[in-house]
Formats: sequence, C-alpha cells, structure tokens
Amino acid sequence: MAGSARRGTGADDVDAAVRELLLLMPRMVSRAKRIPVPPVLESLSLAPRHLSLLSCLLFDGPMTVNELAARLQVAPTTVSLMVGELSGKGVLDRREDPSDRRRRIVAVSPDQHDAIAAWLAPGAAAWRRALGPLTPAQRRLFVDTLHAYETAVAEEREG
Repeated sequence: MAGSARRGTGADDVDAAVRELLLLMPRMVSRAKRIPVPPVLESLSLAPRHLSLLSCLLFDGPMTVNELAARLQVAPTTVSLMVGELSGKGVLDRREDPSDRRRRIVAVSPDQHDAIAAWLAPGAAAWRRALGPLTPAQRRLFVDTLHAYETAVAEEREG
C-alpha cells in the first residue's frame, strides 16, 4: 500500500502497515544484496554473518572475541570460528592484548580495510539518511521495532 493509503485505527491500521511492510522488506533485502562485493573480496565467499562482524569492527574498532560475541549476540565459540576463518583468509588480524597477553584483539586487516569500508559504506550512508531526520526517541523506537520483529519471526518459526 502506498503512503497515501487510508489509515484506520486498531486492527485495520496494523493490517495496512503489515501489508506495506510485507511488500517493502523483500525489496530492501534485494537492494542490500545487490551491493557489489569489491573485486578484492569476491573470492573470500563472505556471508551475511561476516558482514555483521566486519561492521562491528569497522564502526567500533578492534575488540576481543568476547566483546564481539556480546555485540553480535552470539556465542563466543561462534565468533571464534568466524574469526579463525576470516583470519585464515587474511581479512582479520589477531594480535596479543598488551594489557592481558592471554587475550587476543581482533581487527580488520589493514590490507582489507579500505575494500571492506567501501563495501559497507552504501548501507551505512543509506541508514544515516533514513535515520538522520528522526529524533533520538524515534530512532530508538525504530530499532526496537526491528528487534521485536526479529524476535517474533523466530518465535513463529519455533512455535
């Protein structure tokens, strides 16, 4: 339904929004998938899970596996496996934490940093354009709504 669609109250309004989102979400995913992988990264077979991990490292800088796991809301073993895989491909660097030699700090490899940043830039720029005009409370509501949707989809599939 277009933005000019009649807005009712209650269930009609929710159903109209659901219809609109059911049309919008596949288009959004399709457009995001069409962002070309830089040629230097094409042979690495990066998956969406890698995109999230790389985004965290680019936006927040180097961090430990446990910190990455907390940000990604997955188990540290999952992150450790991804880090091992991406380190082996030369995408990530692991170095000793100077404050605790038992820990490893994970970072995007300097050789791959620019290509990965360029790959993620269109999506980040689009989100900035979409979220920029909103108030902090509206941005929080939007993000919280997407989280609630993700949870509801998972519950529908499990139930």
